[in-house]
Amino acid sequence: MSVAIDSSDAVAPSGDDAPAEPVPAHEETAEPGDTTNTWTPPTTETPDAPDAPAESGSDNFWTPPTEVPVAADTVAAEDPEDDPAPGDVPESITVDAHEFGVYARTGGWAFALKVARSVRPGGQPAADSPKVSARKFAALAGCSADRVMRFYKAWDRAADDGLVPQFEALAPGADVELPDADVWLSYYVSRNSATSVRGQAITDAAEAEGIRPTKALEVAENPTALRAAILADPGTAEAARKALMDRLDEDPVLRTGMARDIVRTDDLKKAVAEETKTGGQLEYVRRIAEEGEVKTPAGQKIEASPELREEAERHLSLIDELDEDEEAGEWAREAYDTVRTLVAETVDKDPELRVQERRAKFYSSLQKATKAFEELTFDDVAAEEIDDIVEDDMLQRLEELQAAIATCITALQSAQKKD
Repeated sequence: MSVAIDSSDAVAPSGDDAPAEPVPAHEETAEPGDTTNTWTPPTTETPDAPDAPAESGSDNFWTPPTEVPVAADTVAAEDPEDDPAPGDVPESITVDAHEFGVYARTGGWAFALKVARSVRPGGQPAADSPKVSARKFAALAGCSADRVMRFYKAWDRAADDGLVPQFEALAPGADVELPDADVWLSYYVSRNSATSVRGQAITDAAEAEGIRPTKALEVAENPTALRAAILADPGTAEAARKALMDRLDEDPVLRTGMARDIVRTDDLKKAVAEETKTGGQLEYVRRIAEEGEVKTPAGQKIEASPELREEAERHLSLIDELDEDEEAGEWAREAYDTVRTLVAETVDKDPELRVQERRAKFYSSLQKATKAFEELTFDDVAAEEIDDIVEDDMLQRLEELQAAIATCITALQSAQKKD
């Protein structure tokens, strides 16, 4: 659109041409074809629009320059007047920036690499590798061994897929090219009304787990749907089991109810007994590996040899690598039987220790026998009831026990006379 301006602002024509008549102020446009005293404002440019070609006869028109606005943060980034020269940046800031960049590109892989190149694979003897066990690494890091193993297993899964090198190919301090951060979560497996007190507690728990509170509130408001999901889906049932276990410490009512259900169910009682046995076997092996102390079959506590500790640690490292859904019972029994055999061999190789072991075993049997004989009385039985209680073989078995005790006494007396 052409806009008329006052003639005093127009450029004077060259030659003998007479000055143009001023256009009345109320007129918004010039006559068609008359552009002598008119000014055309430039078309507003857009980032994607090409430059418009100049119109003929516009040599005497002034076009204001186009200014491209620049964002303030861009100016600040391009003109860091207050930043120090590169050589003046403190080393601590440079290190932080470098580590930030590594994590931005790789995510959890940066930490998984530290574990992969420092923790030796399960079953590998300590003498064959400069690496340390997951428990030792966790102690140095000030965190739990479970957390270390989550990173270890994520790297192991990625190595099986050929995404990263195997553990054996990594030496402490080695650097390798890491996958993108977006891939990390594919391998790392880390554990009511909103206005009510109950709803607020659910909301807080949901936010702590990193999920939307509405999801948790919806589940809590429909227990039947939750029950159906638990009954139908093993994954949901497993999540429910873990949640219940996490709640036991702070909910004595729930704890008592679960204990009551277990003792009333034969299959659960057997399972608990089996797990208790497995736990005891693992504790026996773990104490050897961590404390260097071992209990002999007769109950003596002796110092474990380096070979015994290494074997115990090797078995534990294999067990630590098991997934949560894998049974550790068979592995625990194998570890327990192996170290018990080594303990027995250690005792047999040492004459003095062998004598001590037999002495301890005899004392243990003597204490058990003493307790049993103390109960062989008829103090709480009336005289007229004894005839009803006595069986024919009772006296015979007591006489056999008496003969065995007499033999032991004779052997001990003979030993004392020799001394």
